[in-house]
Amino acid sequence: MRKNVFLCLLLSAVFFSCKQSEGPTLQSYHAIVDSGVQTGGVRMIPIETPVGKFNVWTKRFGNNPKIKVLLLHGGPGGTHEFFESFESFFPKEGIEFYEYDQLGSYFSDQPKDSSLWTTDRFVEEVEQVRKALGMNKDNFYLLGHSWGGILATEYALKYQDNLKGLIISNMMSSCPAYGKYADEVLAKQMDPKVLDTIRAIEARGDFKNPKYMELLGPNFYNQHLCRLNPWPEALTRAFPHINSEIYTMMQGPSEFGISGRLAKWDRSKDLPKIKVPTLTIGGAHDTMDPEHMKWMATQVQHGRSLICPDGSHCSMWDDQPHYFPGLIQFIKDVDDGNFGK
Repeated sequence: MRKNVFLCLLLSAVFFSCKQSEGPTLQSYHAIVDSGVQTGGVRMIPIETPVGKFNVWTKRFGNNPKIKVLLLHGGPGGTHEFFESFESFFPKEGIEFYEYDQLGSYFSDQPKDSSLWTTDRFVEEVEQVRKALGMNKDNFYLLGHSWGGILATEYALKYQDNLKGLIISNMMSSCPAYGKYADEVLAKQMDPKVLDTIRAIEARGDFKNPKYMELLGPNFYNQHLCRLNPWPEALTRAFPHINSEIYTMMQGPSEFGISGRLAKWDRSKDLPKIKVPTLTIGGAHDTMDPEHMKWMATQVQHGRSLICPDGSHCSMWDDQPHYFPGLIQFIKDVDDGNFGK
């Protein structure tokens, strides 16, 4: 009898120990790791550029030596505010993550030298941020949304040996293909009269015309950017913070495709070079072609696709029941060594 009791206690202890080893404890996840004045996880990271040194804003959530996720926001020129929904999902899973405003964005330094706004320069910035935050191939997950997906793709193609996992969220691998989808699919879903007016405004280059945004709001943004009504406060707060100068220079002024410095960006043929576990996420109502994003997962060496059936471009807001379980499962599968099994 005593042997049975002892065996049960031993098995319980082993089971409890295994459960505890699956992730950080509540105490360790919220442990203070920085000395001095506590800043709520906010840290300005100095970076070097060809035109001088600047600082970028980051904010850390939690502590997990095995899983560290760096979030790359969209735009270009957007902010970390688009990722604030992650704060409701990642901490309870024990996932350490970082919100981050890229150089030129609202909470970081905003130099005016236009030579800074190139994909290659942003890639080197991400690499400097990675080093400063102590991320490496054993714990570093990079998640890029929209323009951040372009940046994450470029980073992976140059520095994937530093990565444990890659997530490309709501971004295609080709800007020309994106422009074609916007023009031949999304535009045709709009009321022809509304579309004609939008096209006329664009043809005149009259993008500051209040009518332009007045028409885009209900007919495009509310259908393909975020389908919630009303929009979450974080999104309405984030939009005025977008650096329109950088956005226009790289993306272009039109919402139907890309006409700026990114107009010819196309890495669709280079996807097979990506060898790290990769998750591509899209929304059924996205500004991006969901079929293309699904296809991307078949082109990388170790891919998985997640298409959010109720989601748009900001699926992390309007389809959270699909977005976060799929994303978290991917991270856990990679961490456990079960990805692809």
